[in-house]
Amino acid sequence: MAEEIAQGGEVPPAGESIHLPGPSFLPVIVAAGITIAVVGVVLNWVVFGIGVAITVVSIWRWAAETRADVASLPLSHD
Repeated sequence: MAEEIAQGGEVPPAGESIHLPGPSFLPVIVAAGITIAVVGVVLNWVVFGIGVAITVVSIWRWAAETRADVASLPLSHD
């Protein structure tokens, strides 16, 4: 097959299409929440609580977004 392509043959068509998730800022927000929580451990319990709250809410929204994205995929592989 590589010889056919090298000699000017045509490339076979792709089989199954690849699904990639859409862009999202949620991983960055989760990282920021974890950072705030770690800094809060050193500084103050209130800052720690804010960081944990940001992290939990962001992970929850990220999981919901991922579930909605997966639910929109077709069930068959035609």
